[in-house]
Amino acid sequence: MFLRHLSLTNFRNYRHLELELPPHLVVIQGDNAQGKTNLLEAIHMLATTKSHRTPNDRELIHQLAAAENQPVTRLVSEVQRARDLIKVEIALRLERAELSTAAGTTAIPSSASTPSILVRKRIRVNGIVRRAIDLVGQINVVIFSAQDIDLITGIPALCRRYLDLVNSQIDSRYLRSLQRYHRVLLQRNHLLHLLQERQAQPEQLEFWDKELVENGSYLIMQRYHLVAALNELAPEIHRELSTGTERLKIVYLPSVNKEGEWQLGEIELKFRQALHQARGKEISQGMTLFGPHRDNLRFQVNEADMSAYGSRGQQRTIALSLKLAEAKHIHTVVGDPPILLLDDVLSELDQRRRQHLLEAVIPFQQVLITTTDLDRFEPSFLAQTTRFRVSQGNIEKV
Repeated sequence: MFLRHLSLTNFRNYRHLELELPPHLVVIQGDNAQGKTNLLEAIHMLATTKSHRTPNDRELIHQLAAAENQPVTRLVSEVQRARDLIKVEIALRLERAELSTAAGTTAIPSSASTPSILVRKRIRVNGIVRRAIDLVGQINVVIFSAQDIDLITGIPALCRRYLDLVNSQIDSRYLRSLQRYHRVLLQRNHLLHLLQERQAQPEQLEFWDKELVENGSYLIMQRYHLVAALNELAPEIHRELSTGTERLKIVYLPSVNKEGEWQLGEIELKFRQALHQARGKEISQGMTLFGPHRDNLRFQVNEADMSAYGSRGQQRTIALSLKLAEAKHIHTVVGDPPILLLDDVLSELDQRRRQHLLEAVIPFQQVLITTTDLDRFEPSFLAQTTRFRVSQGNIEKV
């Protein structure tokens, strides 16, 4: 698949943009703070409905647009897929409302004497209003950025978010189970807090336990299978990127079923047992202690934990190997190559890793690469690319 046309209105530093993009290799060059990352962020959002940089949609709206009477940010893409052409539109509108919020809105805190400002999001696919869950998976993207190293060194929530993003793009049931799981988890934790205060009965947990196990077990199973698939691809990529002597392994660390079979029924059984055995402890702490919301990943090279013992170079190579493996996996499952977005990652790599990355992405149908410096590319590679120049939110073909 490839992005044919991108239209942005009042998105970040783009006041108005109409951009035609060709397939294959696209290089977007510009100085820092000119809009390179914002451009890739918009494309990622049109595929996933969310920014990969901020959970606050208000930050995406152009400052000048926010002062208008009816401020609207609009993102529109036309993507050619293997089977058809799809048009996606996401509109963000600032509205004043009372403190209560409706579905599809984000409340921005304000003073108690003034109404809240809401960001209302509307999604259209081929002109028809759709829910976010209906859009995810229609366009597949894989984004590379300097922050990918945080997957190896950062908090477990980043690893869970990564697993969720990849699985949601290739499995609609996974996304539905994920949304349901988080709603159930919120309700169950509230009930545990009431039980802690002796304002409820333990029997009330039975319904929420059933829902938690049913949805959470599917997440655990699919996360395990995803990690297994990545372990089939990433070690060989890592071997080529490194000296050839390093053996990469991605270890999935669920909070339940650590030693069991990875069939759904077995996971559900172990999950129920864990909840039953921990009931007293959960009530005393007022929170759910087992489930996919407590999963983690560990990255090992030659059996050493890279979050603790890996050099910066090793950690960056692991992140790169992981993303390349992700792109290949999505291609295999979906049958259509994802759009690759490389956000100024070449500056973080030495010449050998840089060359291997560029060689690895050439077979994909569309790759958008941002950079501040064209000298990081070999002339033979640049000769295959279409080049654009970005400056202060304006993009021109070179």
